[in-house]
Amino acid sequence: MNIIWLGHGAFRIEIAGEVLLIDPWLTANPKFPDARRAEALAGVTQILLTHGHGDHASEVEEVSKETGAPIHAIHELASWLAARGAAAKGFGCGGTVTFGEVAVTMVPASHSSSIDWLDGGPFPAGDPVGFIIKGEGHVIYASGDTGLMADMGWIGAYHKPDIGILSCGGHYTMDMAQAAWAAETWFDFRHIIPGHYATMPVFAQDAHALAAALPGVTVHEPQVMEPVTI
Repeated sequence: MNIIWLGHGAFRIEIAGEVLLIDPWLTANPKFPDARRAEALAGVTQILLTHGHGDHASEVEEVSKETGAPIHAIHELASWLAARGAAAKGFGCGGTVTFGEVAVTMVPASHSSSIDWLDGGPFPAGDPVGFIIKGEGHVIYASGDTGLMADMGWIGAYHKPDIGILSCGGHYTMDMAQAAWAAETWFDFRHIIPGHYATMPVFAQDAHALAAALPGVTVHEPQVMEPVTI
């Protein structure tokens, strides 16, 4: 399995013959090198969208058309995208979609969700979400943009993820200390990959504090377009 950070909250996950993109915001992404766009999108089979904010969703229709990969999002957001002609499929928290040997379950997040990148917006876009991704004998918890929430207790207890992709740059999401507390309290991660950090001045610029707080966990500090292989 390869987990590849594309900068900000965007990830490429190569797992069990599938290539998943989460929140593929590339063109205006301060970390993403435009010259590597084709490489980032090569072979993509599915797109997972956590919520409607522009720094996650504003490019998703274009990426879907470019790759031929369908978009999977909460019902309201998927319906809005489908009405615009996008290949979007909706499901809801607790629901699971299966792609070959990969299963993706939608779980709650504590954030907001609106379409804020079109004239006249913001428009409501359903609830924000995260995803549980199962494949190759691993369980990934991709938190999406979220603060600390009690739901993490049952997510950890029920799904038992061993890999966490956690939005933890602070200001709009958990910060490093909160993410470390969540990991220690509710999860038994073997690996953590931080996201939604280092791309804007208000965010944490490194994950040193997260790693220092979790000495028994491998905290990867990803470099854009460099695979974390697990």
